[in-house]
Amino acid sequence: MAKKPVDLELIRALAELLHETDLTEIEIGEDENKIRIARSYAAAAPIMAPAAAPPPSAPEAAPAPAETSSPAPKEGAIPSPMVGTAYLSAEPGSPAFVRVGDKVSEGDTLLIVEAMKVMNPITAPRAGTVTEILVENEQPVEYGQPLVVLS
Repeated sequence: MAKKPVDLELIRALAELLHETDLTEIEIGEDENKIRIARSYAAAAPIMAPAAAPPPSAPEAAPAPAETSSPAPKEGAIPSPMVGTAYLSAEPGSPAFVRVGDKVSEGDTLLIVEAMKVMNPITAPRAGTVTEILVENEQPVEYGQPLVVLS
């Protein structure tokens, strides 16, 4: 089967179309004959970089923070074993697992931390009295964040 001769006029027309439309590639074909015209991105229309933002003005002197380190953990604090959401009761509207002043035994549920749709009970590691509840219901908590203080 004889191949058709290359149509130089068609190639010029396609190259001009590339330039006019800022395309980087055009391909046309008929049967087994195909013509593909492409140009590198660098040859395409130049891309304008955004104007540089003006340098920020010197910030006003702010008072130095009183203390840069985090406060020491409270004695008897029960830390969160995971990142999640704290729930103080088993379900909305039901009473909280514990309240300040409640006496708890080892293994009693203090609250729940939900992580990845799994409800994880946080239990008392020892018997004691709840002296503080450091989180609110449905509050996001971080790994190691103190949740409840037992004395």
